[in-house]
Amino acid sequence: MSSTEDNTTHGAVYDLVFRGQRVLTTAGIVPREVGVRDGVVIALEPFGNNLQGLEVIELADDETLIPGLVDSHVHINEPGRTDWEGFASATRAAAAGGVTTVIDMPLNSIPATTNVAALELKRSVALDQAFVDVGFWGGAIPGNKADLRPLHDDGVFGFKCFLLHSGVDEFPPLDADEMEVDMAELKSFDSIMIVHAEDSRAIDRAPTAEGDHYDKFLASRPRGAENLAIAEVIERARWTGARAHILHLSSSDALPMIASARRDGVRLTVETCPHYLTLMAEEIPNGGTAYKCCPPIREASNRELLWEGLQDGTIDCIVTDHSPSTLDLKDLENGDFAVAWGGVSSLQLGLSLIWSEARHRGIALEQVIKWMSTAPAELVGLHKKGKLAPGYDADFAVFAADDAFVVDVSKLKHKNPITPYDGRALSGVVRRTFLRGQEVDFVTPTGKLLRRGEITVERESLV
Repeated sequence: MSSTEDNTTHGAVYDLVFRGQRVLTTAGIVPREVGVRDGVVIALEPFGNNLQGLEVIELADDETLIPGLVDSHVHINEPGRTDWEGFASATRAAAAGGVTTVIDMPLNSIPATTNVAALELKRSVALDQAFVDVGFWGGAIPGNKADLRPLHDDGVFGFKCFLLHSGVDEFPPLDADEMEVDMAELKSFDSIMIVHAEDSRAIDRAPTAEGDHYDKFLASRPRGAENLAIAEVIERARWTGARAHILHLSSSDALPMIASARRDGVRLTVETCPHYLTLMAEEIPNGGTAYKCCPPIREASNRELLWEGLQDGTIDCIVTDHSPSTLDLKDLENGDFAVAWGGVSSLQLGLSLIWSEARHRGIALEQVIKWMSTAPAELVGLHKKGKLAPGYDADFAVFAADDAFVVDVSKLKHKNPITPYDGRALSGVVRRTFLRGQEVDFVTPTGKLLRRGEITVERESLV
């Protein structure tokens, strides 16, 4: 319920005030009143203090005010492959799922974000279309070492590389020695290398994925390939002293060596994704190419160990790796896993997916938000995102944790109507999303483009 209050009331008047019994603060979920001015949280006071605002929102008894999610792994694909996704559709989907900040991957757009000119082109396309805040990763590919520092200076949050074919020819992989050279370069200005860690040699020697049987596809991307590549990342990070981040961890086998490396002081962080935490190979139907992603969704026993890795702190965060494509690229007619594009579309659903699974495991909503908001914000160095606290951006979602819905792919806001979650019953509904104190209306884009160091890109700078 919203109401407008007399702004002549004595005392401070805020642009917006939230009042509720359930506000997720750094002290947990507590009754609070939140005062917002100029898009920033200014006041966080006990419920009943009667903060005054030009607009006051009273939370319903079943609603929790949570900090907006930060998704640091999203493929938006514009320009160049805008039929796969685009800034307008992706950021609408993000906002509908309570995500208020996304960091866009340097591929599968054309051109890839591997030099400053490509970054500026992508920014110019994104500027008028963003419904949430958007930042950008740069890419590390063979031959672009000289572009890394200029990209860093122009505000990318770090650099992504592949250790095997990326799926698109314009973003070729590094070998381990090339990755080490680039890591040493990144160390000189304290940037971070984020790595798609699967070993190309192991994949080349694995069985073919041809056909519609999921078990054949799973065998074609063995855990060993992931484990080998992660071991390379660890050692090259150890030798160079650079920061490294393992993308979309799917192999639970790698958890002990990750934990060991961190104990040794290797500067290593790790993410995993909703599909590895909520799906299992045993339940994927033959021909179900909506489930295809790389590395693949593995067995139920592997999934349980990933949850343990989250709970013991070995895995830092959960992000979606939203990697959409057109329906025809998923080869739905034949269901051939060797042919279909690999990627899961889940940007709008991540919070509900993880909350549905976490609550059955007795994991609190506060912990889920740490994994999906606080930790990704810390990973990319966004010091005013990821928490509901004074001085932070007023990025919020109103979340009804006990409400439920059934996923209808035709009603999702991402561009192509395909997801492995179609028809799945989920707990937790995002009822409203606010970006810097302004409700996202899905009509007028109000998102800003972010640079490392939290400098926003204004329209004039791109003209």
